[in-house]
Amino acid sequence: MSVAFTKEEDSESAAAALPDRPISPHPNLVTPDGLAQLEAALAAARAAYAAAQTDGEVKTDRTAMARATRDLRYYAARRASARVVPPTPNSDRVTFGAAATITRADGRVQTFRIVGEDEADPAKGSISYISPLAAALLGREVGDVVTVSGGDVEITACATDAAIDPGR
Repeated sequence: MSVAFTKEEDSESAAAALPDRPISPHPNLVTPDGLAQLEAALAAARAAYAAAQTDGEVKTDRTAMARATRDLRYYAARRASARVVPPTPNSDRVTFGAAATITRADGRVQTFRIVGEDEADPAKGSISYISPLAAALLGREVGDVVTVSGGDVEITACATDAAIDPGR
């Protein structure tokens, strides 16, 4: 068969076949704030899907519809599997949703809030509960020293109060 009679996939068609966003195999634990973020993302995905259908973008920009469909599937699945972990009363023990302040061996002091995977943003001071640092801190108490990535860190404070600034 001559190549003149074969249909090459154009870039628009290739982009429209976006792979699904990967869903973590870990339990989808979320804080109450994380649940609100998931619900907002799901609402935005629904709106993008509706806009892609009604604006006629499906015919002109198949990637917009593919993105909207992919995001809608992802956020619907994440919202359906979300398990809200209510905040625990302030204690000296590091728990899910708590902000833990650590002092590193080099003297750096950092505060991280331990949250769900979708709400984690290390640059803003929130880390996923499945991260190595969070896994090392969870269940420990103020004063404990834990080893993370070959270095020791001491837990110097812990609070579930949202007033702690995790961006320190």
